[in-house]
Amino acid sequence: MNLVHETRLSVFTEAPENKELNILYSLNQQNTPEVGELESINVLSKLINMSAINFYVLEDDEIIGFVICFRENSEYKSPNYNYFKNKEDKFLYIDRIVIKESHRRRGAGSYLYDHLDELAKKEGIPLCCEVNILPKNEISLSFHFKKGFKDDGECHFEDHSVRYLRK
Repeated sequence: MNLVHETRLSVFTEAPENKELNILYSLNQQNTPEVGELESINVLSKLINMSAINFYVLEDDEIIGFVICFRENSEYKSPNYNYFKNKEDKFLYIDRIVIKESHRRRGAGSYLYDHLDELAKKEGIPLCCEVNILPKNEISLSFHFKKGFKDDGECHFEDHSVRYLRK
């Protein structure tokens, strides 16, 4: 089943209420190490409030995923974000994108990425992100390359490594 016609996006106008925030936090934690683990629900709330663009994905009023993105003027301290901040004058950085496991490979991720790509094209800026290469996230790498992303570098941390991607 393709979700494109059944899925809708909603923008966080502010940090979601506790019920929604708990769902988003749980989805994030279930998707580690593909996305970074968060220390607490308060950290997620701060990320949402600090972000430039963010959406949660609904299917039949159920939250099935979300995305949090930053622009070049953020005070976000992530080393992955700073990689692009030090290279690009303007950009849209995808910090985290999460799709509920039972809804993966049904179009929701493509739906989100297509929307982000449209926003980046309107601004004339690159879309940037990173994907784990240790542990290797082959599914995400393949997805990004199919979406037109290109290698932009690598970084090796103490407990993992990432490949930086740019479109």
